Amino acid sequence: MPRAGLTADRVTLAGAELADEVGLDHVTMAAVARRLGVKDASLYAHVRSLEDLRGRIALLAADEKTIRIAEATAGRAGKDALVAFADAWRRYAHDHPGRYAATQIPMQIDPELLARASGPRRAVELTYSMLRAYALDEPDLTDAVRLMRSVLHGFVSLEAAGGFAHARPAEESWVRGLDALHTLLEHWPAPREGDPA
Repeated sequence: MPRAGLTADRVTLAGAELADEVGLDHVTMAAVARRLGVKDASLYAHVRSLEDLRGRIALLAADEKTIRIAEATAGRAGKDALVAFADAWRRYAHDHPGRYAATQIPMQIDPELLARASGPRRAVELTYSMLRAYALDEPDLTDAVRLMRSVLHGFVSLEAAGGFAHARPAEESWVRGLDALHTLLEHWPAPREGDPA
């Protein structure tokens, strides 16, 4: 019988908080149970497995990150929207490193849970919508989305790992990098001969 007061959402939040504190790789069912003050077996009435819990953490994080980005970019366009989008992404990665990690790892997520989640779909829509201001058509738009995600994820991941040991502050490189990304998006290269349309 499920323990009173324990829900899938409460278990997920406890797992997400733990992930931020110790890293997603160190989240176990036993550790979450200890955090909640229950026996391991009590969790299985609410989440099926560790993989299920990690999938739920990923969906929670996707929702949270998307809400931050949507609020930051509302009413903005062009470079202003790009910078707001990127800054919100980076702040979320700094504030919630374990949850952010969960959004970057391909994992099996319960199809019913995924179908009810709005975060992943909305994140894609927000990204494409923001980049449409640069007047890119397919396949350039998808290429630009992939490039932007690579730049943002690469920077925040290297920063979190202590990969920027140079004396120049990372913040200054971040600002200049976004300037360069904006310039590239405004002057996207023409298709190469023979590229598929």
